[in-house]
Amino acid sequence: EVRHLLSEYLNVPSSNLFIGVGSDEIIDLLIRIFCEPGKDKCLIPEPTYGMYKVACDINNVETIWCDLDKNFDISIDNISQYYNAAKIIFLCSPNNPTGNLLSIEKVESILNNFSGLVIIDEAYIDFCESGSMYRLADKYPNIIILRTFSKAWGLAGARCGYAIADSAVIDYLFKVKAPYNLNKLTEDIVKKNLRNKEIKNKFVEAVLTERDHLLNGLKSTKGIKIIYHSDANFILFQCEDASEVQKQLNQNGIVIRDRSTQHNLHNCLRVSVGTPFENGRFLEEIGKIL
Repeated sequence: EVRHLLSEYLNVPSSNLFIGVGSDEIIDLLIRIFCEPGKDKCLIPEPTYGMYKVACDINNVETIWCDLDKNFDISIDNISQYYNAAKIIFLCSPNNPTGNLLSIEKVESILNNFSGLVIIDEAYIDFCESGSMYRLADKYPNIIILRTFSKAWGLAGARCGYAIADSAVIDYLFKVKAPYNLNKLTEDIVKKNLRNKEIKNKFVEAVLTERDHLLNGLKSTKGIKIIYHSDANFILFQCEDASEVQKQLNQNGIVIRDRSTQHNLHNCLRVSVGTPFENGRFLEEIGKIL
């Protein structure tokens, strides 16, 4: 039933859809299906979401790292040198934690020149639907799109994600998954939300409005050096002594992510868009610290 409703929502055949316990289960399953432990490798351009490497490590699959470009977009020069070494390339769009969409043209270049699988994690795509690449699955059998109900649908605790891919890939996922991976309570709440899409649409609209307010507030905050463009429901920014700033905010009940230990994200913090009250408190407190 969930696949049928998703099929109607996306205008994608249900045979091209797989439902998982969050996107993380699907990431793990894809590595287990397509990578031989101790032999195959996955390519991960960074900085990006850390779960790709965690899943590779658990499955004894080596990771290859390469840099995104200075705008945190794909660098074909950096990626192409590993086409013959990798079985899977993981890409995140909008990228976490930088927030930007990746170039569809560059993804198509990879798909046309790389013989392995290209996995596009679109966990945050509902906040910028025009940037989605899921229609590329109609043209390229080696692309897999991952999405989730955890972000814009507000169902993080339900743990439900899905993949859009060639039917042959979907068939493999069904063969390897646990028999009852999706529980009935999750199934029911996801179906309810898919039948009431206007709730998600209103939520996304509210988040985008508050993201603009948060962005304007950060621009007028002294001590913030760089504010990165965001197509997601969070904003990455750079300031002096980011770890100390994060620590002081936490002591005042405001929890944001310290990303300063990630590659090329020195002194960077990531703040999620909250309610008007939460965003106001954050801007007030960080203004005092900086």
